[in-house]
Amino acid sequence: MNFLNKDILNYAKQFTSKPNQVLQDLERETQYKILMPRMLSGHLMGSMLQFLSDIKKPKYILEIGTYTGYSAICLAQGLQKDGHLHTIEINEELKDFSSKYFKKAALDNKITLHIGHALNIIPKINLLFDIIFIDADKKNYSNYYKLAIPKLNKGGLLLIDNVLWSGKVLTEPKDHDLETIEIKKLNQKIMNDSRVENMILPLRDGLMICKLL
Repeated sequence: MNFLNKDILNYAKQFTSKPNQVLQDLERETQYKILMPRMLSGHLMGSMLQFLSDIKKPKYILEIGTYTGYSAICLAQGLQKDGHLHTIEINEELKDFSSKYFKKAALDNKITLHIGHALNIIPKINLLFDIIFIDADKKNYSNYYKLAIPKLNKGGLLLIDNVLWSGKVLTEPKDHDLETIEIKKLNQKIMNDSRVENMILPLRDGLMICKLL
């Protein structure tokens, strides 16, 4: 679902700084070669992630859900000189693709790609993060949130993609629609969580932005 009409979205892209050549090449190759290319963060979302990272100047970033690496590259732009980004991807078949673009972006020494299930990997990363970005399987969103909050520095940002879920959050989901049920549950959980300030930005498919108090 587009929350703004196509012409407005195209106008917004026209007047948003263009992604660098590596990101353009990554997006193009993802569209041609990878299943479900709509999962790519893309121009507007990538620009927002890069802006937030540039402003925050994080030492450490955690990303849950790498896909082909677009969002990781955007987030890594704002890292401190000695900063590092850890990104977790469950699909081992995407490892070579994303690693190739991390190297093209000259970020391979600042990004560590973990392959496996995030629920098992997150507890083993002994760091506190300034930014955590969740964009993985929706059925585990509450579990990721539960693990992420203790891993976040005070004042840190927790970013969660797809929280509007193509408008399905406005519906009463059927029992088998576990993804919509989970996203609605998480949005309500965050609203009731006194540890964070939060807002939903209706960008792309909805970006939840939380700040740990």
